Amino acid sequence: MSNDPPLSGTPLTISAAGYTADIATVGATLRTLRHEGRDLIVPFAADEVRPAFRGAVLAPWPNRVVDGEYSFGGVDHELALTEPARHHALHGLVAWTDFRVEAQESDRVVLATTVQAQAGYPYRVEVLVEYRLDDAGLHTTITGTNSGADDAPWGTGPHPYLVAGAGTVDDWTLTLPAAEVLEVTPDRLIPTDLVPVHDEFDLRTATRIGDRFIDHAFTGFDRDADGVATIALTAADGRGVRATFGPECPWVQVHTADHVLPEYHRAGLAVEPMTCAPDAFNDGVDRGLVVLAPGASHAAAWTISAI
Repeated sequence: MSNDPPLSGTPLTISAAGYTADIATVGATLRTLRHEGRDLIVPFAADEVRPAFRGAVLAPWPNRVVDGEYSFGGVDHELALTEPARHHALHGLVAWTDFRVEAQESDRVVLATTVQAQAGYPYRVEVLVEYRLDDAGLHTTITGTNSGADDAPWGTGPHPYLVAGAGTVDDWTLTLPAAEVLEVTPDRLIPTDLVPVHDEFDLRTATRIGDRFIDHAFTGFDRDADGVATIALTAADGRGVRATFGPECPWVQVHTADHVLPEYHRAGLAVEPMTCAPDAFNDGVDRGLVVLAPGASHAAAWTISAI
């Protein structure tokens, strides 16, 4: 009998206050999240190759670097094209890395890996991921620390597909309190103009998603006195799921999961708090790019909880 771990990596389970989460070490992936037995994200099996980027940690950049090319510190770089159909470098460098377990408790795990200096990203960054459960839900914190000798470009975010309840994305109601949306080209999703939300993208009040297509980044969020923004997704029975995030995540990518995989078409709503906008490696600090000085760290956190 084989002692090899499941295809998604070493399985880790944490629980607290009616919540249970399964984490897989490949990509430090959130594989399942349930509250009182109800799915809050689209799950996948432990011995399954993770479908696309579902639940993975995205670092040292989230979303796309257009054409895999960028300039930093006066040097031009070229990344491997991991989204070949659109000719982009997608979702960073750690999504298929097997993270090591740094700590494990009944309600908390900490995973770590190193982004080694390599072609296209000649910087060394330590990545630490903490998952923690309590009665407020699942808290995730990703910290990047520059262990190299030069400044390093950095960005991060998660990739969960939220589930409100029975049915599909079409049946659920979304409250997305963002004032601006980043427009993209229809074919390659290349960012163009940042504009006020309009028409199908104005979701500041609770709106049934219906058949609208979304694969866009939003910003300009209404936040509480502590700087926390809340995105809520609910089903017809009033139950659902929310994502909350602080000012270190000024952007959120939202995707209706159209045609990602046939069996998961519009099965969940991707809600991805991000420290920077898509293609921030090219658009720089104006779009949220973090520049990590040698020895410096940057942390970002978000919470998923039941409604």
